[in-house]
Amino acid sequence: MKQGKFITIDGVEGAGKSTQIDFICSYLQEKGVEVVRTREPGGTELGEKIRSLLLGVETGDMHSDTELLLMFSARNEHIQSKIQPALAQGKWVVSDRFTDASFAYQGGGRSLDLKRIEALETWVQGEFRPDLTLLLDLSVDIGMTRIEVRSAKDRIEQEERAFFERVRQVFIDRSLQYPQRIKLVDASVAIDEVSQQIHTYLEQL
Repeated sequence: MKQGKFITIDGVEGAGKSTQIDFICSYLQEKGVEVVRTREPGGTELGEKIRSLLLGVETGDMHSDTELLLMFSARNEHIQSKIQPALAQGKWVVSDRFTDASFAYQGGGRSLDLKRIEALETWVQGEFRPDLTLLLDLSVDIGMTRIEVRSAKDRIEQEERAFFERVRQVFIDRSLQYPQRIKLVDASVAIDEVSQQIHTYLEQL
């Protein structure tokens, strides 16, 4: 059976990932593709429990290394139990966040050594990488304005602006480092315009 494709969507807070994932899944289904939609942290029963620890406000302060290791623990389970089995069945997997987020949030936001994250990436994933990563980019000011109208912020969303500026910069840096895989999408424009940019990349894939 033909191997499926793995698409990830990432970006700073308020970039509109959920809306565009709806668009991507609908587009692929119209093409006759069987799609598995998932998210990180989470995606599995164990991963969702880890997600509650990572994002729950009641968790309180957490050492940055602990946060990073929990992210990769959830990711390992996600890959082994959900992503790779689906791909092997010829399904396409669309994930709300993946390893690029660890580089951005723990590497950029928490200022952890990127080489340590690379070592974890190699340990957990080997050579496994997404076929396409759509990086929804917009200014931190716009993103923060958008999430203010949501329900209560999670533990990470409560960080200060400087944290998210570092996150955004690492995302941009990675799009320049891996231009074949990571496609920068202007998420500051109207929803339909964002979807059109994504449509172009999906057609190429």
